[in-house]
Amino acid sequence: MATPQEKAEALVSVLEKYGQGDYIGESISQLEHSLQAAHQAQRSGSRDELVLAALLHDIGQIIPLEETKEVRMNLSQESTENVGRIGHEIIGAQYLRSIGFSEIVCRLVNSHVAAKRYLTAVNKSYYDSLSTASQKSLAFQGGPFQGHELTAFEQDPLRDEMVSLRLWDDAAKVVGVEDSTPRARAYLDTMVAHLGRL
Repeated sequence: MATPQEKAEALVSVLEKYGQGDYIGESISQLEHSLQAAHQAQRSGSRDELVLAALLHDIGQIIPLEETKEVRMNLSQESTENVGRIGHEIIGAQYLRSIGFSEIVCRLVNSHVAAKRYLTAVNKSYYDSLSTASQKSLAFQGGPFQGHELTAFEQDPLRDEMVSLRLWDDAAKVVGVEDSTPRARAYLDTMVAHLGRL
């Protein structure tokens, strides 16, 4: 069985190897997007679990599908537009759960699509602030929350952290800031400590 160090090293390697592809509809890579989100979480003084969730929120887009033995999502064939891997938040959360991340990290990773649906429901100007790719993907993700879904999200104890993660996700699309953004290995010790917490 892999040690926390080995698991963390492997996960950082996955980010570095498979995160080089274009981030959907943006001029930065998936890896740079993830690093920017994590850096924002860290600068805000967030707890380690939220920083890790920000770093790994799109891991379901990055990991090869053959790595996700427990999850198989059908990709939409109805559109020729690239809106990313449908269900990537679920894929990512289940993948992280399978290697030992806490339920809080997994719930936060799983929430970043729900938080977008929440924000578009409660803040009409939020939709207009989304990138074109993010606006397009909203339709595939179920559109703005209504009724029971909206109430359930509002009452979730992690709501504020979920919303923060979503806002960092939206803002993590800046070109040319690699020199001022910590690299994935900067989070290795935090990851090892988290995975070894039990």
